[in-house]
Amino acid sequence: MNESIRIKGAREHNLKNISLDIPKHKFVVLTGPSGSGKSTLALDTLQRECQRQYMESMGMVTDGISKPKVDSMIGLSPSISVGQHVTNRNPRSTVGTVTDMYTYLRLIYEKLGERPCPNCQHMILPTIDKEEYNEETGFKQFIHCPHCDHRLEKLTRSHFSYNKPEGACETCDGLGKVSEIHLDSVFDQELSLKEGGVKIWTGAYGDYLRDIVKNAAAYYGITLDENSALKELDDVARDLLYYGVEDEKFTTHFLDVKPPKTVAKGKFEGVLTGMWRRYIEKGGNSGEAELFFSNQCPDCKGKRLKKEMREVLVANTSITNVSSFPLEDMQTWLTDLHASLSHEAEEVVETFLLDLIEKVTRIINVGLGYLSLDRQTISLSGGEAQRLRLASIIGSGLTGVLYILDEPTAGLHPKDTKGLVSVMKQLRDLGNTVLVIEHDADVMREADHIIDMGPGAGNRGGTVVGEGSLEELMSQEKSITGAYLKEGRQEARQRREGTGQYLTVHHATKHNLKDITVSFPLGKFVSVTGVSGSGKSTLVFDLLASFETGVYNGCQKVSGHENIERVITVNQSPLSRMQRSNIATYTDVFTPLRNLFASLPEAKERKLKPKDFSFNTVGGRCEHCQGLGFVTTNMHFLPDLEVQCPVCRGNRFKETILEVTYKGYSITQLLDMSIEESLPLFEGQKKIFQVTQLLCEIGLGYLNWGQSVKTLSGGEGQRLKLAKELNKPSNKSTLYLLDEPSTGLHPSDVKRLLLLLNRLVDAGNTVIIVEHNSDVIRESDWVIDLGPGGGNAGGLLVAEGTPESISKVEKSHTAAFL
Repeated sequence: MNESIRIKGAREHNLKNISLDIPKHKFVVLTGPSGSGKSTLALDTLQRECQRQYMESMGMVTDGISKPKVDSMIGLSPSISVGQHVTNRNPRSTVGTVTDMYTYLRLIYEKLGERPCPNCQHMILPTIDKEEYNEETGFKQFIHCPHCDHRLEKLTRSHFSYNKPEGACETCDGLGKVSEIHLDSVFDQELSLKEGGVKIWTGAYGDYLRDIVKNAAAYYGITLDENSALKELDDVARDLLYYGVEDEKFTTHFLDVKPPKTVAKGKFEGVLTGMWRRYIEKGGNSGEAELFFSNQCPDCKGKRLKKEMREVLVANTSITNVSSFPLEDMQTWLTDLHASLSHEAEEVVETFLLDLIEKVTRIINVGLGYLSLDRQTISLSGGEAQRLRLASIIGSGLTGVLYILDEPTAGLHPKDTKGLVSVMKQLRDLGNTVLVIEHDADVMREADHIIDMGPGAGNRGGTVVGEGSLEELMSQEKSITGAYLKEGRQEARQRREGTGQYLTVHHATKHNLKDITVSFPLGKFVSVTGVSGSGKSTLVFDLLASFETGVYNGCQKVSGHENIERVITVNQSPLSRMQRSNIATYTDVFTPLRNLFASLPEAKERKLKPKDFSFNTVGGRCEHCQGLGFVTTNMHFLPDLEVQCPVCRGNRFKETILEVTYKGYSITQLLDMSIEESLPLFEGQKKIFQVTQLLCEIGLGYLNWGQSVKTLSGGEGQRLKLAKELNKPSNKSTLYLLDEPSTGLHPSDVKRLLLLLNRLVDAGNTVIIVEHNSDVIRESDWVIDLGPGGGNAGGLLVAEGTPESISKVEKSHTAAFL
């Protein structure tokens, strides 16, 4: 009899008392429409109970982990879930440090590194000459140069770490970056204030700021002629403009000055002071940061290490250069190094050199060969972070584990899916169970077993509508996934002519782009395609979008933007890192909802105001959990656990607030309700109904109003951003820039997304998306394909044209999937 995990009577969230067997030691795909209950089954039910039972068996307190709503679960294993969220946001964390590959590389440089003698410049091998003891520093090992007998301290692995004082560049403390504003990109000294001398002051808001600074100058009796070029301003006027009225640089001029009382006091922050404030408040992630702040350290040039460590060579290459290689090139360098080692050197480093080669190979196999060791983890997408962790897990050699993966193909070109599937099969072949939440048909074809959830989202989901192999699913009438696969590809629709105008990025050289000029036709639905790391996001989000500021960092210029009146950029960056931000607050529905409750007769009787119905302010909220509905428990060596608040029992508010109801529902009950369920309740409430209807139209009706935006996938967050923008009325010609909007969508939901995007283009707008999904690319009017590979092997314009013409280009990796 085959082993299986037997789940009986699962009722968590929208699961409808389902019972099923998940075969163990198999590669199992869990699929179905967005919101059908996949994550609820895999993560909220299975993963939570595995974690709870494991902790219980270890004798640990499990009071904080509530048992999921399920009758029984038999055959559970220790489980590891690998999600899409990038949890390590430390700027010091890189691909090399999180995978330990940089540690192995430091060991190689410690054992084999040659460095120049500071006395005679001959290269010295790291052979220990003598060990000495010093009361302050302890034992130290020394080597000497045979050419001049100069002696110097032997370098250890710590000297090659930018996180330790021995190795870190002293100017930037090992960060590779210092923060300094490019004055020339903010001010044009040849222009006056009136002519736009402050480049970042544009439009009506720029006029407002010019009035503010003039008022401040008048208050202090300063001559500030708005018609004079900035270079003609005296020191006092320049300090006022740059630093504002409260900065020491300015106030020292006026220690003995008593400004006239007849002039209204002019509060002015200062151009540079304001930029620094926004930079600090947003942790260096403000829109101005990349455009106006110089980040590269002037001493180490971004390499992070001291000069002495950057001069150490192995196989004629410094450790900083090896760290900047794409992993595919690093693999070649390591292999060549291993082949060139003498017998003595091989004995010293072979163990960790071979381990490092194996680690690099595994990461290349999951389609991340374009990454480098010095790439910051904060810059990785959710899919990249997940695949990186997945590749690391394989080396652990664990068996009998249940691995739960949440859409590992997110952001992966179909060309690389095969390598990822191979990695998951390796985990299975080690004796583990691999359960993957996935929509990709290529992954399903390789699975041992598929479970299809549905038939719809939210209340219309929560049941198992099909099980078996891909062929068996296609023969099951209730299976939504099977029906889509059986349907086959649709006929290509008529391609739009567009407006005949173009947005053109000239001579793009940023990151790996190889001096390419690319034109984007306006009035069309345009897909930018190519393998992971080919330069798509750099071209679209770093360069094409830069015409809004007029500061071109990485290309000569962007022309044709006079034909665009508004730009909406919708990428996969997190909507908010705050636990308090939920669907209702993010979409601005919560304000009219609070006003609605405050206007009810029961609320008026109790003299309740809109703020009393907010969980973010003191008043009506539960103060024990401060309106969150849960309290956080420190689990020491495990991640912190969120436990239901014992005072309000998860309701967020005091009893007096919950007694006020709208159509029989308290504010907590409405927040716990799905958007789709609430639609009929809000008829007649124009502002709320409009947003609710739009969210249902774009396939997000299954989300709950009170759901934290931190829990959303990249694709869900992106569609929510799009809905927020679409809710703002506009007759302007708009350019929409989207980053893989199909991420996390079942093929049936992709159709709904395409209807929305086509509707935008038909209304006279332009939609440009970075995308891997073949169904979306086939629906486009125009395709721009970059590549042919990732990293250094990418950055070229491989092909451009209609999907039909792209499919005939042999050197295009995208062509094979069209």
